[in-house]
Amino acid sequence: MPANLDYALCPALPPGDLWVFGYGSLMWNPDFDHVESRPALLHGYQRAFCIYSVTYRGTPEHPGLVLGLNRGGACRGVAFRVSESNRETVLSALWTREMQRLVYSPKLLPVEMDVGSVQALTFVADPSHESYAGHLALEHVAVTIASCCGARGPNIDYLAKTIRHLEALGIDEPRLREIWLAVERRRVPRN
Repeated sequence: MPANLDYALCPALPPGDLWVFGYGSLMWNPDFDHVESRPALLHGYQRAFCIYSVTYRGTPEHPGLVLGLNRGGACRGVAFRVSESNRETVLSALWTREMQRLVYSPKLLPVEMDVGSVQALTFVADPSHESYAGHLALEHVAVTIASCCGARGPNIDYLAKTIRHLEALGIDEPRLREIWLAVERRRVPRN
């Protein structure tokens, strides 16, 4: 684990293979080796554009928005099984990717899959972090996503890829479709 990352925030993980729950970009770009992936359901949390991004999908001057998990409801996503022999490598990659700014709180949470329930490492939004955006009005979310761009590209691409992946999994996400329509109405034309 890189020394500059706070690995101590990692919950106690059971021995053996590790399950990781993805609900945003981890679904369509896990960027780590895994043995299998399965559609999964997490109760008690909902997907929301509640994290300001000052690097990947925005800048410090014009922060974009990325997904986090807020308390309440349920969230459909993807659970990835990581082999025990590859756990440390994957944990290091996840900490580098998800925990640079410590805006997420890693938790071990139960997710339901077609083969039963498992405990999965899940990155939940930390409401005490300065980049936590909270519950935002549709207008604010749409304007931000339509106009922001960061090191990994336009914020609208992040939204589009998430919606496409959810649709491919057969998951209907009315709130994201509503955001998409609002973004399309407000989008700043690209040159």
